[in-house]
Amino acid sequence: MIHFENVSKVYNGNKVAVEDVNLTINQGEFVCFIGTSGSGKTTTMRMINRMIDPTKGTITIDGADIKTKNPVELRRQIGYVIQSIGLMPHMTIRENITLVQKLLKVDQATRNKTAEEMIDLVELPREMLDRYPNELSGGQQQRIGVVRALAADQDIILMDEPFGALDPITRDSLQDLVKDLQERLGKTIVFVTHDMDEALKLANRIAIMDHGKVIQYDTPENILQHPANSFVEELIGEDRLLQAKPDTTTVGELMTDRAISITSEKSLQSAISLMREKRVDTLLVVDENNVLKGFVDVETIDKMRRTGKNISIGEIYNPKVFYVKKSALVRDSLQRILKRGVKYVPVVDDDDRLVGILTRVSLVDIIYDVLWGEEDSFAEAAESVATNGEGA
Repeated sequence: MIHFENVSKVYNGNKVAVEDVNLTINQGEFVCFIGTSGSGKTTTMRMINRMIDPTKGTITIDGADIKTKNPVELRRQIGYVIQSIGLMPHMTIRENITLVQKLLKVDQATRNKTAEEMIDLVELPREMLDRYPNELSGGQQQRIGVVRALAADQDIILMDEPFGALDPITRDSLQDLVKDLQERLGKTIVFVTHDMDEALKLANRIAIMDHGKVIQYDTPENILQHPANSFVEELIGEDRLLQAKPDTTTVGELMTDRAISITSEKSLQSAISLMREKRVDTLLVVDENNVLKGFVDVETIDKMRRTGKNISIGEIYNPKVFYVKKSALVRDSLQRILKRGVKYVPVVDDDDRLVGILTRVSLVDIIYDVLWGEEDSFAEAAESVATNGEGA
């Protein structure tokens, strides 16, 4: 948890950049700072890792005052992504990704494994690890910049307008990537942007700043429905305010609890029997506490069964499972779900325990009943679902 208490930053004795900021960023939250140029949003974020020290007030991380920490050591514990990416041009992608690990004296074998895991996360080929930044496109470089911030397994990631210079298509793709990684890995992300659409799409909470002050700190829904003043209304824009709906329907209200799961220690034969009984081709894999770990499909099970090896589900399941939180608002999750064209989406609680699924059929109902409710919009959205196959 990051806590600001009466934090101010004053330059040259009288130029106030940040004034009396009080806010709390909880573990695992995605918080966006947004405001006009000179509003203090970047200064506020940079005080978290002591790139800038506050003139007064206290910033604590998990209860510890950051002033008591060595600035260099503190920065190695906090990931940082900037707009210009900041990849070292003379280093390979492998060396760039594991730079912080090298500074922390992590052994080479572990660094190599980390590099492979990180590049897999952003779905780039592993052969790129031995290329140099100038051999990659701008979007590919930005993906590397994102996972470099994750490579040292820091719990907190600071992102300073990381996608500001990218084209809209690449930007949209990277926004989805960052949001998925944040939810999957449970990272706390503090994100500076000047783009309200970006903030509304990514954030759990948004801090709107003006002249160094936090004008409103709230969820996207509350900001849209209850802007604090005319400045916030102007920043949001009339179109967004008109489109904002007081819909608070959560994923948990629309999911079904019929998720078919298996624990990782079970045998392949147990999985086959369960699939036959439930008439499914995929099982969700959970641990002994019902925490979602991944999935396993019938093709993988059949392939491994033919080898004759005595192995468990835990040795073959795929950990790259897309899921949504039970507490998430439907309208915030829907676009990300539809883009994947999946048959169903696992639903987890705040402790990542499997509690249900959303099926493709229910997604069509959600589009119609919750988000738009108009015939033309429904037809368009239903077509989007249908292009990815028939119902579950």
